[in-house]
Amino acid sequence: MKLHIKNGRLIDPANGVDALADLYLDNGRVAAIGAAPAGFVAERVIDAAGLVVAPGLVDLSARLREPGYEYKATLESEMQAAMQGGVTSLVCPPDTDPVLDEPGLVEMLKHRARGLHQAHVHPLGALTMGLKGKALTEMAELTEAGCIGFAQAEEPVEDTNVLLRALQYARTFNYTVWLRPQDAHIGRGGIAHSGALASRLGLSGVPVMSETIALHTIFELVRATGARVHLCRMSSAAGLELVRAAKKEGLPVTCDVGVHHIHMTDADIGFFDSNARVTPPFRSQRDRDAIRAGLADGLIDAICSDHTPVDDDEKLLPFGEASPGATGLELLLSLALKWADDQHASLPAALAKVTCEPARVAGLAAGQLAVGAVADVVLFDPAARWTVAPAALASQGKHTPFLGYELAGQVMATIVAGRLAWERPAR
Repeated sequence: MKLHIKNGRLIDPANGVDALADLYLDNGRVAAIGAAPAGFVAERVIDAAGLVVAPGLVDLSARLREPGYEYKATLESEMQAAMQGGVTSLVCPPDTDPVLDEPGLVEMLKHRARGLHQAHVHPLGALTMGLKGKALTEMAELTEAGCIGFAQAEEPVEDTNVLLRALQYARTFNYTVWLRPQDAHIGRGGIAHSGALASRLGLSGVPVMSETIALHTIFELVRATGARVHLCRMSSAAGLELVRAAKKEGLPVTCDVGVHHIHMTDADIGFFDSNARVTPPFRSQRDRDAIRAGLADGLIDAICSDHTPVDDDEKLLPFGEASPGATGLELLLSLALKWADDQHASLPAALAKVTCEPARVAGLAAGQLAVGAVADVVLFDPAARWTVAPAALASQGKHTPFLGYELAGQVMATIVAGRLAWERPAR
């Protein structure tokens, strides 16, 4: 389809573009910016006056719950949520049921996703068989099946020798290993940030040292192997300082943060609100402020939604018994804009953290609108405000600590590979 998007504010952080300019899409690619290419006749013209036209969002962690957890969410519901959130490329962790440790499972997931003609799905393969931390998976075969990296999801590798071998193998073939830094023993079974609030509420704690001890180990192994590691969902000020030192040293590491952690602290648990039960737990205000500052100065490479839909049966329980997780695909853009507003950062700076920067981390040809690039585009109204409510969410998971919040930034249309995949219905 030939599309002409006119009168919009075109923001492409990857290429330093922020201007009122028309965008022309043809054959699934960006055909031109500014003036129409010779002989171009649009099949559809979209008037984007008052809207921002930006690259489709790239999300580094979105659980689609298939295969195995269809009672929590389906591929159809979560892809629809991605479209309403302007997310055109997403990375899904391997903790499905069965675990993504066999090429056939990866191929099936990719095939199912392609059939929906919505967001591009990029699976992470399991680093170890069944995520049990013992035997390595066949990484080469999983890569051929479509995996862009290897992860343990929420299962730490207890045996450091296994992690060493995994990183040695990954370095040999230039694979990226995605790890959430958490010690296998310290904080295991904890449900809230170790601190005065958890003590007062009688909740078992997860200390910051669970993250920092794991980071020390990971960085020693990276020094020894030279393997590229992406650190998922950093949560503490102390952990971020270790990442800063590692980057300064020149270690090949990147990191992201979950979008909820930019705004929430352990105080938001309130009176045992299970919607605020997430992994890693919300930490102190000092940690939250360090995350915000780390985004502003470039220490943190990307913001992800950490989309983890949970059904009512597993969420509407006492805080300690509720399953951790929150829906995030449809909140990613608005919460990134809220960070920019709170920090007095620019709109292009916020968009970079959810477009070109995560694409760079994941090694994806996405997150930009250069001529010839894949035409993944989001159109949103930065001034439009919407209230986070279950009825407003397409995701099957309706639980988020932001229920009832009014947020700015509403997606009006999402274009995937040049096709208008979703459009907000006219009121």
